[in-house]
Amino acid sequence: MSRSAHPAGPRHADVLHEGHYSAPAADLNLLDEKVWSRTVTRDADGALTVGGMTVARLAEEFGTPAYFLDESDFRARCRAWSDAFGPDADVFYAGKAFLSRAVVRWLKEEGLNLDVCSGGELTTALDAGMPAERIAFHGNNKTVAEIERAVEAGVGRIVLDSFQEIVRVAHIAQRHGVRQRVQIRVTVGVEAHTHEFIATAHEDQKFGIALADGQAAEAVRRALSLDGLDLIGVHSHIGSQIFDMAGFEVSARRVVQLLAEIRDEHGVELPEIDLGGGLGIAYTSEDDPREPHEIAKALSDIVTRECEAAKLRTPRISVEPGRAIVGPTAFTLYEVGTIKPLEGLRTYVSVDGGMSDNIRTALYDAEYSVALVSRTSDAEPMLVRVVGKHCESGDIVVKDAFLPADLAPGDLIAVPATGAYCRSMASNYNHALRPPVVAVRDGEARVIVRRETEEDLLRLDVG
Repeated sequence: MSRSAHPAGPRHADVLHEGHYSAPAADLNLLDEKVWSRTVTRDADGALTVGGMTVARLAEEFGTPAYFLDESDFRARCRAWSDAFGPDADVFYAGKAFLSRAVVRWLKEEGLNLDVCSGGELTTALDAGMPAERIAFHGNNKTVAEIERAVEAGVGRIVLDSFQEIVRVAHIAQRHGVRQRVQIRVTVGVEAHTHEFIATAHEDQKFGIALADGQAAEAVRRALSLDGLDLIGVHSHIGSQIFDMAGFEVSARRVVQLLAEIRDEHGVELPEIDLGGGLGIAYTSEDDPREPHEIAKALSDIVTRECEAAKLRTPRISVEPGRAIVGPTAFTLYEVGTIKPLEGLRTYVSVDGGMSDNIRTALYDAEYSVALVSRTSDAEPMLVRVVGKHCESGDIVVKDAFLPADLAPGDLIAVPATGAYCRSMASNYNHALRPPVVAVRDGEARVIVRRETEEDLLRLDVG
């Protein structure tokens, strides 16, 4: 059936065709371990627990909506990535996925480095004690003040994103009497199989300097000629939520070709190559992400093979998993408010949060799972759309899923895999209060980012 056109977008008032969603699971009470953090289970009464604590207790103590982060799982994933790549590579956690001072301390303790892309992220990292030499600074339009702060702090690398930035960073570094370690971000012309807004290596986008027409080679020439810069390598990032390694193979081949050109023209073999992040996670049972050791072997084999073909020394590899570390470690807990059956379509389940705590469904057409977590149920499955409380028809948390037909107001439901890009992209739309982030571990829970209050909103309103 056709969809009706509307200025609000193609999902407004849509009529769905048969088979637009997967069939319901045989047992709605089962929790797919691919999409839930590692300590999540159900207790004897059927309630979901994380870190040994039930959601009923967590909701009573911390309220809803709230993000609950499995600290043990987060730390385990940090170790898994570090172990997979070993001492001859660098793992930089991408702070844009989710960053707080507690997270910075966990990263420091688990031996990971940190990638930041704003002055605020840099301030958080330094305030929480991350050594500056373990920080990389990204961004397509870093301000002079941000560059000044990064150089003064002594960050381990700044990723240069434009010709203007090459000169800008060199000038600031010279003024401070240092040679700033830098990488050049290149766009390699790889079209990653992902959403348009998170594909970042094709030429028609804002990031990096294109390999095409010799632009990247010219950027390298300029960086090598400036006294304030110490060019250590090349950076490439092809997108986000990627499962297929083919794009990384093409990207690595083109980056290694550039390294060979640099050697032949300038007599310099750059010692590092950063392949970015973007590795996907399981948001639904249909997603099939790779394990860190598989990814590490695949990337290492690709780079080694291409360097051997080009007769280059194999450079030190860096990667930047953010979503792949924090994404699966958290879920968002909601309380059901209203339930509206629409005959022949679906049932709308409204919760006490929405697009202000998870904009990804509206922004990227992202898919999520959802489960009834305050109890189990043997009721028949019903097709639902989980929506928020905002004055916006696009305020959708989970587009299509199945929940038990006896779902009722006051029940608790949870959406897994919300550790990445949910709290970090949260907003005050409709003057909503951004939820807290609560770390849970070994039967204890503590707030690491507190819930906003109405006083917080008014404090910023100086009018």
